[in-house]
Amino acid sequence: MIAAVPEGALAPVAIVVMGVSGSGKSTLGALLAEKLGCAFLEGDAFHSPEAVATMQAGRPLSDEDRWPWLDRIGAALASEVAAHGVVVAACSALKRVYRDRLAGALAAPVRFVLLDSDAETLRGRVSHRAGHFMPPSLLASQLATLERPQPDEAALILDTAATPDHLVHAALAWLSASRAARP
Repeated sequence: MIAAVPEGALAPVAIVVMGVSGSGKSTLGALLAEKLGCAFLEGDAFHSPEAVATMQAGRPLSDEDRWPWLDRIGAALASEVAAHGVVVAACSALKRVYRDRLAGALAAPVRFVLLDSDAETLRGRVSHRAGHFMPPSLLASQLATLERPQPDEAALILDTAATPDHLVHAALAWLSASRAARP
């Protein structure tokens, strides 16, 4: 079991756990938020009913569909950081321009954690997931859209073959070593 991070151990920062559907964003995000003692924002909760209906119908969202969703997440991240200093969110953030838009909404640093997995594992996960609006048929479009973080982005890439405890430990170690840690 991983111990919680002491309050105040991180400077103001927003942590976005990103990746395609079925990568484990919500699981890792909730665990990270618990260890950091901060709020967890589930990106799916920020989708409009129209966007959810589009995805339920098996149609991928366009950039135009995503901008208002990203803006709502960005505003919520900014509000939480301003009020509490640290926040964790789960958000696909598939393209660099999406990550830039989220980062642009905050006056504090944003750190991205990409959960990476092979397509076969992801297909297995999403096909066995009950009660989610995102149909397995959209996984291929998400994989095609994904732009992996570049070296100049504040991002960590984790292989989802590891256990959730290992992923949390790796993310916390990276956050502590990054500029998000207080001097």
